[in-house]
Amino acid sequence: MKMRKSYVWFILVSSLILTASAILVYPDFTLQPDFMKNTVQADKSETAINGIESSSSIVSKVQLPNPLEILTVGAAATGSGTEVTVYNNNLALVKERRELELNSGVNRVEYTDVAALIDPTSVMFEDTKNKDTAVLEQNYEYDLVSGSKLLEKFLDKEITVTEKEGGTYTGTLLSYDNGVVLRLGDGKVVTISEVSKFEFPNSADLLTKPTLVWQVYSPAAGKRDILTSYLTGGMSWKADYIVKASADDKKADIQGWVSVDNDAGTTYKDARLKLVAGEVHRVVTPSTAGSADETVTAAEKGYSGAKNSFAEESLFEYHLYTLERPATLKNNQVKQLSLLSADSVPVEKELVFDVSKSNDVQVALRINNSKEKGLGMPLPAGTLRVYKADSQGQLQFLGEDKIDHTPKDEEIKVVIGNAFDITGTRTQTSYNKVSSNVWRESYETEIKNHKSEAQKVKIVEHFYGDWEIITNSDPYQKKDAFIAEWEINVPPNGSKKISYTVERSY
Repeated sequence: MKMRKSYVWFILVSSLILTASAILVYPDFTLQPDFMKNTVQADKSETAINGIESSSSIVSKVQLPNPLEILTVGAAATGSGTEVTVYNNNLALVKERRELELNSGVNRVEYTDVAALIDPTSVMFEDTKNKDTAVLEQNYEYDLVSGSKLLEKFLDKEITVTEKEGGTYTGTLLSYDNGVVLRLGDGKVVTISEVSKFEFPNSADLLTKPTLVWQVYSPAAGKRDILTSYLTGGMSWKADYIVKASADDKKADIQGWVSVDNDAGTTYKDARLKLVAGEVHRVVTPSTAGSADETVTAAEKGYSGAKNSFAEESLFEYHLYTLERPATLKNNQVKQLSLLSADSVPVEKELVFDVSKSNDVQVALRINNSKEKGLGMPLPAGTLRVYKADSQGQLQFLGEDKIDHTPKDEEIKVVIGNAFDITGTRTQTSYNKVSSNVWRESYETEIKNHKSEAQKVKIVEHFYGDWEIITNSDPYQKKDAFIAEWEINVPPNGSKKISYTVERSY
């Protein structure tokens, strides 16, 4: 029993001695972070900064790999990995999810297939599984390979040139303007005016497409799920609306379309498409795109029309429209997508005579953008075109007008043309200056109707300063501080006159 106790004590004392020796030999071992214990420092004079070793230390022990081959965004990856949010003012936010194979330490990553008009200062990089992965350096390479670029890169370097007659020369390129000038190995200089072939030893690091070149630090080797986002110019969208009026002009079928113009320099395959309606403020500085606030406030109830392709929600003080299926946005392509479709929406045709806008009687359509009327979706600004079927059932174009961003439950009014059979004239019948700042003016307006049915016409007058209508032939409505309106019925094949006197002061 005594011998057993002595044996146990001997083992314990030996273990303590060995542990103390290890600490003396490797004093920093127990102080290293976990993610650095798996590596061996190549140079103890190099220190860690914020848990990441300096580039010289890492490079000395981890040989930089060849540029990583980024996985091409295919159908499976892109369907859930790419999102493009397009704004009205030549701007888009691109978010991509790609898989990278990284070595432990610093890696050179070529991130290809980015927009040619990318704002490099807006790039955001995130390793979704390891927050310690970080971009140490970023370069946006847009010096793309071409014959002239290669010659420029190889000035004062050796190339091989074959002239038109077949002779071949190898030497240092001195000039390539108005012929090629080479200094040969024996010191002689030759000029070649007609060249059939150039041979270069390499591509001089030129790229075939705009590329983000990163120095990425990874604490461990393995595959990484990387989320990147950036702002780019060259993309915009607009809305267009087609209104098909009924025979009695009291209802209409309305279709809304969005046109997305991709001139950013790359194709986004099977991307999730979002459109933002509203003017996003940006810093007016060349090559500066600013930032985007992606925080979404409580969403309003989406449009529930029978045939809509976009889901709508509020975004900050804007409106966001999300296409409910993937879309491929090819470079240099304008893609049209259905925004909404609503049938038998009540509309009101209106005849307006407003001499401040036109000397003719204008024809306008009023549409209430409410759910009760069959719409109720916040409508982005765009062009509204009106059609109507003729006696043979063929659609004919009636006119078009611009609409502003229109919230739900607001009224849309578009002027589509001038009436042919209804005319208006306005005549000033008197003018008196009552005092230094008071005037009295009298006017007569006549509307003629050459149709066989009675027509309702709205007469609009604009007044400024302090004004009061002191005499009038027909009742009117004071719409606001500057507008008075008369609504009259003009008999078939007849005319109607109104007259009034207004007193104005300043």
